[in-house]
Amino acid sequence: MKRVVLYPSPGMGHLVSMIELGKLFAARGLAVTILIVELPFVDTGARGPFLAGVTAANPAISFHCLPRVQFPPLASPHPEAVTYEVARLSNPHLRDFLLAGDARPAVLVVDFFCSVALDLAADLKIPGYCFFTSGAEALATFLYLPVLHAQSTASFREMGEELVRVPGISPFPATHAIKPLQDRDDSAYRGFLRVSPDLCRSQGIIINTFRSLEPRAVEAIGAGLCTPPGLPTAPVHCIGPLIKSAEVGVKRGGECLSWLDAQPEGSVVFLCFGSLGVFSAAQIREIGVGLEASGLRFLWVVRSPPNEDPAKRFEEPPEPDLGALLPEGFLDRTVGRGLVVKTWAPQRDVLAHGAVGGFVTHCGWNSVLEAVMAGVPMLAWPLYAEQRLNRVFLEKELGLAAAVEGYDHEGELVEAGEVEKKVRWLMESDGGKVLRERTLAAMTRAKEALAEGGESDVTLTKLVEGWTGDHAGSAEKQ
Repeated sequence: MKRVVLYPSPGMGHLVSMIELGKLFAARGLAVTILIVELPFVDTGARGPFLAGVTAANPAISFHCLPRVQFPPLASPHPEAVTYEVARLSNPHLRDFLLAGDARPAVLVVDFFCSVALDLAADLKIPGYCFFTSGAEALATFLYLPVLHAQSTASFREMGEELVRVPGISPFPATHAIKPLQDRDDSAYRGFLRVSPDLCRSQGIIINTFRSLEPRAVEAIGAGLCTPPGLPTAPVHCIGPLIKSAEVGVKRGGECLSWLDAQPEGSVVFLCFGSLGVFSAAQIREIGVGLEASGLRFLWVVRSPPNEDPAKRFEEPPEPDLGALLPEGFLDRTVGRGLVVKTWAPQRDVLAHGAVGGFVTHCGWNSVLEAVMAGVPMLAWPLYAEQRLNRVFLEKELGLAAAVEGYDHEGELVEAGEVEKKVRWLMESDGGKVLRERTLAAMTRAKEALAEGGESDVTLTKLVEGWTGDHAGSAEKQ
């Protein structure tokens, strides 16, 4: 049995996506080893039971922890800088692992943030691929970054509202480039700048999207329009939408789902902002006031505000004190038509529930795909990573979301009146109905892509067949 090694970055969203990719490979007869790397500041005690559950349900999947690396604090305020540095320092441990034992892996698939490992794969003559956990439009932007870098000496922050133009996607304001790209002198920016040539020289890029969702971007990437001059264009393999097959360790999920069972069809707006999405106490109160004023049914996941201590900025926040964070009397006044849950909800299962009619989201790509697969229209409220880019694509290119106003500038609040207006628009207006119809159409295309003989199913099958043949990987780099 051929073995493929998957190398995700430490973020939970990236790990979960890579595990789902591993399940697809295992179902096609490959033995799968998933590497685990740990960030220096994260307690991963809860990860063990989660990974054990994956292995128990999928015997062809195993996990291997690379030794934890240590380094002095970085000057960059962005966690992405830490992630790039962890990947760089882990390369010697990765080399040791790949050379250990008798069974050399047929393929190494690395996360976008671990692209530094592709040079190592080339040195060891192991075909190296990248798995991009976001969409094709974000990938086009990151591939094209060296070209944008060469066009100007200004940082994106200095460009203000000037439009950034990338082949195959809608122009976006420079302010909507991801935060680590705002300052070109930051180490995180330099990390992103190095990724594009790594990916271009890879054997191929596997993308968590489906071609009919983002045809313009996929075609532009495949045609080499996003490739920096002098570099090859890597083959593109769209195998998505790849979402969680099931929630693992559902703890408080039962409360959410049983409450939804008692609500009318399509009546509930769901607000959830990802595993890292946090708001200030003032913003939480504005959301509460707006939801109460809307009169709508809602399910709202509330997390504690961010830690103000810079040394603890990446740590998991404590459980929220709802009594202190929400408007006084809010829970009593909204009892029956609203449910507030602390920190976490089984998002995939909530979105798939028939009572949910709208989704207020941070625009993380996993969340976007879960909404598409459930046919639930979105209000976009981006917070971090590539989410502002995703918001532009969802609204301008794909027509699957409308955006809230007021999140654009640091320290600015989305006011209660805006929350009330937009959730009512989503749930009650003709415009919201059109959005719902578009999302349902995208859901149909997504399910067709994944079905046997569908575009993503065929792409994945051909990819794996290339690895398991006598000349593994050779056909991909032509």
